[in-house]
Amino acid sequence: MDNYETAGYGGGEIGFGEQAAVLVVDFQLGFTDPSYPAGKSEHIHSAVLHTNNLLELAREKNIPVANCNVAWSGITDMGYWKVTSLYDGSFFKGHKSTEIDPRVLNEDYDFIFTKSAPSIFFQTPLLTYLVKQRVDTVVITGCTTSGCVRASVVDAFSYGFRVIVPQECCGDQEEQAHKDSLRDVGRRYADVLPTETVMNHFQTISVNL
Repeated sequence: MDNYETAGYGGGEIGFGEQAAVLVVDFQLGFTDPSYPAGKSEHIHSAVLHTNNLLELAREKNIPVANCNVAWSGITDMGYWKVTSLYDGSFFKGHKSTEIDPRVLNEDYDFIFTKSAPSIFFQTPLLTYLVKQRVDTVVITGCTTSGCVRASVVDAFSYGFRVIVPQECCGDQEEQAHKDSLRDVGRRYADVLPTETVMNHFQTISVNL
């Protein structure tokens, strides 16, 4: 046992509730297309493919999907980011790189919106959508694990949702940062599960039309 286990961290499981939703954080071309500075991570590319499989099943089972990108009107409405690639204009509204990767997007099904801060919840319409859908469990995917995904996990927990993270459906610029972040949120706020385990749970859900 390490010091965290001795102190009681990571004990037990949260589990799924009655109604899940899948949240997709920032799988936009700026992070998934290697022609952009932040889009060169093979770890993120792999996460997109795993998330695509998860989303296909979620939509088949009529599970709500919320899909967001991050974008700003210009420097004046941005926070004080230390990520220089965010300031070259490619993350400004209307730029191609702000478009959600088509591999994880279904415009006829998904609830789609733009955020301006790390968390998918911060000053967005997501909470209202989840309450209306009677969601009690959020399955969080996206990038980057150590940044916007982690912030979204913490906010989801703070709003009282059960939080599930399918580990292969999140990506980061470096895999070690991904592993460190998932280990940490798994000690505190979320069940970090193999994607296959999450999909097996989805398979048990009866479709409500």
